[in-house]
Amino acid sequence: MLDRDKELKDRIIAKQKALESKYHELKAETRNEARTARDKIKERLDELQESVKDGWDKMTDKVKAKLNDWLSRD
Repeated sequence: MLDRDKELKDRIIAKQKALESKYHELKAETRNEARTARDKIKERLDELQESVKDGWDKMTDKVKAKLNDWLSRD
């Protein structure tokens, strides 16, 4: 079970880094579409932070399911 938790954490962190990178790219743009995309990415990152606020070691099955759902959305 620990291997699956570690894999989930690794996948989450990789996706988080990708979103953060895209967010920073969009910060340089002034187009309205870029602003909208940036806001959506910020919402996703905030949602992630809320989900893992208790730490990676205290993930319940409900939180794990929520994180898997978070990963599957674009």
